[in-house]
Amino acid sequence: MSSLVFGIIVSAMLSATSLLVVLFRVSPLTSPGYAFPAFLAALFLSVSSISSLFFLTLWTYVPLHTWDAGKILGISVRQGILLGLGTSAILLFHLVGALTWWIALLIVLVFVLVEVALNA
Repeated sequence: MSSLVFGIIVSAMLSATSLLVVLFRVSPLTSPGYAFPAFLAALFLSVSSISSLFFLTLWTYVPLHTWDAGKILGISVRQGILLGLGTSAILLFHLVGALTWWIALLIVLVFVLVEVALNA
């Protein structure tokens, strides 16, 4: 189990580094075909891995259920991926120019309902 957590920690560091590289070194003006997909992919990976670690820590220290360590890790990774997908979807809608507050609320609500359905 600790090797899986170590892998998530390494992926969080690498994805955060790749997000910083994309933010500071890739210009969307000179190559928009590469910059926007690279930014969205790096953002998804960063948010997913960092939030997975956050949820893993949260569910470990705030035991609301009697889950074993494997179930906590699986749920944390799933919640991290859903949060990454939601963040990327909201940012994609913002980049397209179609984001309003109620669309962002609906995107978040869809991912919360998916998590509630998978958790039950």
